[in-house]
Amino acid sequence: MKENYQKLMEAEIQKIRILNKKPRLLLHACCAPCSSAVLEVLRDYFEITIFFYNPNICPKEEFICRLQELKRLLNEMNLENIDIISPRYNGDEFEDIARGLENVQEGGQRCLKCYRLRLEKTAQYAQAHKYDYFTTTLTVSPYKNAEWLNCIGLELENTYLTKYLCSDFKKKDGYKRSCELSKRYGLYRQNYCGCIYSEKAAKEGMEGKPIEKR
Repeated sequence: MKENYQKLMEAEIQKIRILNKKPRLLLHACCAPCSSAVLEVLRDYFEITIFFYNPNICPKEEFICRLQELKRLLNEMNLENIDIISPRYNGDEFEDIARGLENVQEGGQRCLKCYRLRLEKTAQYAQAHKYDYFTTTLTVSPYKNAEWLNCIGLELENTYLTKYLCSDFKKKDGYKRSCELSKRYGLYRQNYCGCIYSEKAAKEGMEGKPIEKR
């Protein structure tokens, strides 16, 4: 039977509410649109730090644009108390894991390795800086494999001894809400995930409707 990660998250949040103390959460974020609805869900229960680690985004100018838009979102949502950690951009880190998978279809093994790359860096940082939890905004997108993301997160929890917050943020109209908030705040919405391969697929119409594929 397929796991319901949304219910697992809700159960974990209920435990936190009973404790009446906000734990520290390191939230991997891919962009402002995806972060918007996720921050609405989590901000009342966690002390959040955003971890903007996305070496898959290409070119560097696109990376900078998405980071700046994320900063603007925090201001628009009156969440200036949330810090953003953004490691130095290094696209080679993504190209190294994508080598040999250049021709694999979007949503396949190249994406799986990209998920792991970004989540593992998040888990490493969370452990090193003593966060209570880590998770990612990626599950808000209907174009991303929530099963893969949660399985990777739970595996990394055991490796790095930091609790992974299971999620399926697109549930309960989470993705729809992200679209609504994007419109409200006039957020820049990309039509490809970030890497050159997803951009090519979007241009060729291989990913379906070209809207927010994270």
